[in-house]
Amino acid sequence: MSIFGKIFTWWDGATIGTHIWSWRNGEHVGTDADGNKYYRKPAKSGAKERRWVIYDGANDASRVPAEWHGWLHGSFDDVPESHLPPAKIWETEYTPNPTGTAQAYRPQGALERGGKRASATGDYEAWSPEG
Repeated sequence: MSIFGKIFTWWDGATIGTHIWSWRNGEHVGTDADGNKYYRKPAKSGAKERRWVIYDGANDASRVPAEWHGWLHGSFDDVPESHLPPAKIWETEYTPNPTGTAQAYRPQGALERGGKRASATGDYEAWSPEG
């Protein structure tokens, strides 16, 4: 994205202002497998610690893995790597929610797939109040 786009858009990555504010005020805590960067600003007198994420790409909260979600919401204080159990052999890699993207599921008959559904087979009989 161009520098002009970074100044004025927030929906496709962080703005220049957010990057500068994070660089000046935040402490980089870690980066997840998707490249999202996590920051925190330590608490000052009476205030709570602030935690936030700068996405690597589109701003989509479903791109935050579960372990970092817990850290962002203060479930634990240490970085997630120290709280994770060893991976099980049946676990799959994290994938973000594809809703609204080209990878989203579109069933037969969806407008994006031409809007043509299979014709009825005749095994359905409509209800009638007289019957």
